[in-house]
Amino acid sequence: MKAKQSLGSRLAEGVGGGLVRVFLIVVGLFWLVPTIGLLLASLRSPENIAASGWWKVFTEPSQITFDSYAKLLENDDITSSLLNTVWITVPATLLVVIIGSLAGYAFAWMEFPGRDWWFLGVVGLLVVPVQVALIPIAELFGKIGVFGSVIGVVLFHVGFGLPFAVFLLRNFFAEIPRELLEAARLDGAGELRLFFRVVMPLGGPAIASLGIFQFLWVWNDMLVALIFSDSGSQPITVALQTQVRQFGNNIDVLAPGAFISMVVPLAVFFAFQRQFVSGVMAGAVK
Repeated sequence: MKAKQSLGSRLAEGVGGGLVRVFLIVVGLFWLVPTIGLLLASLRSPENIAASGWWKVFTEPSQITFDSYAKLLENDDITSSLLNTVWITVPATLLVVIIGSLAGYAFAWMEFPGRDWWFLGVVGLLVVPVQVALIPIAELFGKIGVFGSVIGVVLFHVGFGLPFAVFLLRNFFAEIPRELLEAARLDGAGELRLFFRVVMPLGGPAIASLGIFQFLWVWNDMLVALIFSDSGSQPITVALQTQVRQFGNNIDVLAPGAFISMVVPLAVFFAFQRQFVSGVMAGAVK
């Protein structure tokens, strides 16, 4: 005979089933409202935007036009800033992933003098605020001639992204079974071959999660780019802020530019969401 469930158990089962799914769907729809609104605003003329809200498109679909995107492509400041954003984000992400992976493996499985103390130093760098380092690093970049260039922005992002990368990957790599690594060494694998043939495939989810975090942080950054870039190296975030300051009513450029700036990180996240979830779940299990 089936035991009678308590009221609390029945409520827990109900909440854990359909009600949670409905709630999550509603939250997801509300989360998408700003993105949908920005998309529809970018597909309307400045006159229609000034006259009514973006939801007017549902009753008057004839308002939809791609003239704003055509005008965006004619704006040299926006198009060059989009290219600068790519030149900043891609190297900053790749360098952090590559260097962080190598350093994480070294801290996890290689013996060298002061290894634990060096790792504690890396962990200590995690608590250093970005704002504290802006002025000293700006002076340093000015002396070595990279201030105001794409290289300077990339170097800053790499420097502040590496402590978290090393910390994350070291902890993940340390959970790899020692027997597996010892078996590869017995087969004659050196450290580099062991890293690329064994550690990298096993650490794929964590590396993918790190890459997504770093990409989103660099792509959406404005503080660092605002200080370390000039008019020729500014990314899309700074370019849009400049458009607002110089042309307050330039909505036909701002709306499509802001949507493109928003949709690229979303596309990257959804494209690699399976690897991201695998990395998060693997870290939780370990």
